[in-house]
Amino acid sequence: MDKDRIKGAAKEIKGSVKEVVGKVTGDRATEAEGKVEKATGTVQRNVGEAKDKLRDAIDKK
Repeated sequence: MDKDRIKGAAKEIKGSVKEVVGKVTGDRATEAEGKVEKATGTVQRNVGEAKDKLRDAIDKK
């Protein structure tokens, strides 16, 4: 499993928590920061998944 996949998933979770905390406390800056971090994590996780698929395809040859 690629390290980007793991780090991305962690960022997604952290971003989700920040987003919820921002909503609960009414802090729009924290909520927005959480959304950005969550989106960044999603992209990073997808990159990791693509690397894994590419590695698997190369290994099968």
